[in-house]
Amino acid sequence: MAFQQANEVAVEQTPAAIPSTGLIARWQNIPLYGRIVIALVLGVITGLLLGSNAAALAVPGKLVLRLLGALAPALILAAIVHTFMTTQLGGPLAARLPKLLLLNTLVAIVVGLTVANVIQPGQGAGLTPPSAHEEAAKTANPLALFLENVPKSLLGPLGDDGKVIGVIFIAVAFGIALRKERERSLGTVGHFVELFLESLIKILHWIIAVVPLAVFGIVASIVGTEGFGPFKALGIFVLSVLLALTIQAAYYLVRIRFGSWVSPMQLLRGGRDALVMAFSTASSTATMPVTYASLKEKVGLREQSASMGALVGANFNNDGTALYEAMAALFIAQMIEMDLTVQQQLMVVLTSIIASVGAAGIPEAGLVTMTMVFTAVGLPVQYIPILLTVDWFLDRCRTAINVMGDMNVSCLLDGKRKGESE
Repeated sequence: MAFQQANEVAVEQTPAAIPSTGLIARWQNIPLYGRIVIALVLGVITGLLLGSNAAALAVPGKLVLRLLGALAPALILAAIVHTFMTTQLGGPLAARLPKLLLLNTLVAIVVGLTVANVIQPGQGAGLTPPSAHEEAAKTANPLALFLENVPKSLLGPLGDDGKVIGVIFIAVAFGIALRKERERSLGTVGHFVELFLESLIKILHWIIAVVPLAVFGIVASIVGTEGFGPFKALGIFVLSVLLALTIQAAYYLVRIRFGSWVSPMQLLRGGRDALVMAFSTASSTATMPVTYASLKEKVGLREQSASMGALVGANFNNDGTALYEAMAALFIAQMIEMDLTVQQQLMVVLTSIIASVGAAGIPEAGLVTMTMVFTAVGLPVQYIPILLTVDWFLDRCRTAINVMGDMNVSCLLDGKRKGESE
């Protein structure tokens, strides 16, 4: 697919992919989750050594998340536009596909919100709201003043806020990202959207490369000022997410049992290669060919049903990610003792649904879309690095659920009798 190819091109052109030698090269060769774990350990040690003086270390982390938050809306916009422009929808099954995708996503978010509201994993963590430290950070670290000039959105500096530094940030980023594309011909609107998306993904890779820095700074700051209370709650959060994902998986299997000729055990046996690959790669995009082959050759679905769920549906269907983001929003809100109203939780639902469309091929999509969900309900994005300390594991779990959701859709499209769709 064009989007997958664009993503692969972006990966190849990131600094991490450029052969080099020395300490930086060895660091870049470590998988992202490995770098995050190292940053977590160093952050804990630094927080214990510096105590309350570690509060200033949160500012670089805020800078990284500020940049990510600025990029996220434009990236989601480009991904959704590209998905709708390039996805081939047609045939008698196309009318049923959106209903199944929407229902699955809604169920996933409701499951996530229900589990988070019942268990309340963040309750009692005692995390101090960010406002209590912001003024101290501004006076203690000049980086905080620089942070105020970093754009909150790509279009912000071009509007009424008049921050020239923000314009320079955007100009330099796109200038570097487009250097190798200056001779590229743009014959159609699709070519322009694809180029825009590729440029954003290149910039995203640069930001992701320094995410461990954000983890280090935020963890050191929290350990130094708050202690280990907030991190103890992470264990309960992980168990809560695994419980919610298990409930979602059970929902898929029950739906297959009563809505398809395929038995749940038959699906699990035939689709285990795809599920294992989804867990190992944490990428539903990379798993798509395996999912399609498993559904068609091992489960025995018709080609159209397998392709609609595994190839088309995968671009719109990210139930595990939507479930996780809903739970993450409530978890952080509980940690800082911020009550999310019913209206705010409905906003979490709406934002999660919109952000999940087209996010399958975005690198670290959960991190990108989470900033949008947090911003929509007024949650401080600076606490996202707390989640990143366990996200490398939960990302694999929710990706497997995303793929199982694709399989669920394909089985339901194939109908209750083999060879006859409903």
